[in-house]
Amino acid sequence: MTEEESEKHYRSGLPGFLGVIDTFISKVESVILALGVLLMAINTIANVVGRFAFGESIFFTGEINRILIIMITFAGIGYAARHGRHIRMSAIYDALPVGGRRALMITISLFTSLVMFFLLYYSVLYILDLYDKGRILPALGFPIFIIYIWVPLGFLITGIQYLLTAIKNMTSRDVYLSTSVLDGYKDTETEV
Repeated sequence: MTEEESEKHYRSGLPGFLGVIDTFISKVESVILALGVLLMAINTIANVVGRFAFGESIFFTGEINRILIIMITFAGIGYAARHGRHIRMSAIYDALPVGGRRALMITISLFTSLVMFFLLYYSVLYILDLYDKGRILPALGFPIFIIYIWVPLGFLITGIQYLLTAIKNMTSRDVYLSTSVLDGYKDTETEV
């Protein structure tokens, strides 16, 4: 199965209820990301057509794209964590034996999970502050705090994903970058 096919049919590497949660979150993320990118493309194309064909831009295009960028970004951090795609500084990590790498991956995953939950807390406080101020989007006219709902949701999903990664590494003999991605490098160099 290719990497692209495995992403379409994600299966959690966790047993039981944790695997069900992981798989459910994966499907929700995939729908959010696909829908967000598709809507952004349609919105942008409609605005370009309106501007060049009819001489009028759609006045709310910028606000819609702003909402979609926030949605895609914060749904994407969980997706990247699930597929082991975050940037890693791994010089020391790579030099360790398997047991040391597993221990370090558990520590990194737990710490990152705590950071995500910490950011979740502060993002909720920020949204409550925006709610209290009563600001609205000028073109669409609805409360601005609504567009930031994706921020704590993204931090929550990412925090859960890193916590599940730590659990996977605690219960496995191998080292995992996420619940289903085994640690290692692909040999992508080809000789010309």
